[in-house]
Amino acid sequence: MKTKLRNLIKTISLLVVVVLSTTNIKAQGRNDVIEAYNQGAKAVQTDPQAAIKAFENVVSLSKQVGDSAADLRQKAIKVLPSLYYNVASDAFTAKKPASEVILAAKKAVAAAEKYDNPSTKQNANIILIKAYNNLASEYFSKDDYKGALASFDSVLMINPDYASTIYNKALIYMKQADSDDFEKTIDLYISKMKPGTDDAKIKQASTLALGYFRASGSKSDQANKLDEALGLLNKAAKYGDDKDLFYFFAEVYNKQKAFDKGLEYAQKGLALETGEAEPKAKFYFQIALAQEGKGQTAEACASFKNATYGVFAAPSKVKQANLKCK
Repeated sequence: MKTKLRNLIKTISLLVVVVLSTTNIKAQGRNDVIEAYNQGAKAVQTDPQAAIKAFENVVSLSKQVGDSAADLRQKAIKVLPSLYYNVASDAFTAKKPASEVILAAKKAVAAAEKYDNPSTKQNANIILIKAYNNLASEYFSKDDYKGALASFDSVLMINPDYASTIYNKALIYMKQADSDDFEKTIDLYISKMKPGTDDAKIKQASTLALGYFRASGSKSDQANKLDEALGLLNKAAKYGDDKDLFYFFAEVYNKQKAFDKGLEYAQKGLALETGEAEPKAKFYFQIALAQEGKGQTAEACASFKNATYGVFAAPSKVKQANLKCK
């Protein structure tokens, strides 16, 4: 940043020497342009805003003067985008309020577009993106999710592929329990990732989505909304699987008396459980319920026996008594 400023000052200083060495100035109009230019050159280091105002005046006056001031106009145009950018960059570095940085960065983008400077526009947009993300964080800290989402959308208007912003939007939708928008947004984020390069990020997002829909499915299961629960668990399965997901599938299918499915998923969960007898108990309990439902009494008795640990001990004993297990 300091190097860019030194180069800018050096360029402007050289231009001032050229302007002051011009001997064939006849028109008063050109003199006015020179005066405005020199005002800008003197203010560059101490007052960038004043420098911008002066150089913009150069552009405006030179248009009125015509060809005799065209060289000064081009010199002003050359430095103006960088001046606007420096103001925005300084505001960001100084941790000015996000709204102030956004305004300065927008002016820098507009100047870069007006004066055809693509590289400065790109750099100004980087600051604008960071400022919008900071603004979104401010809104989020105040639980203003609408404001945060609007700020993130502003980022994506600038760069639709800005993946971290897409991910952050998904987090907000998750916090709002907005399942549809969460799913769309997390899927969009994953689609932006490159397999092989972004495997860790893909795993992080997939684990987040799996956990969200698994938990939602469990709540629906507890509320006995079984079809809704299955829909949510199937969404979770898009992002991978784990023993707990298999358990909830088994529980829901057993409640629906789809005992073959219940048995299948309970056995899958058991195969993934590496703990001792107590953590395995919940899977044995669902296996036993499925076997009981299928009329496999002897098998159910053995499974209920394996389920007599922890919170499943009491219901398993009751089941064994009802089935008259030996």
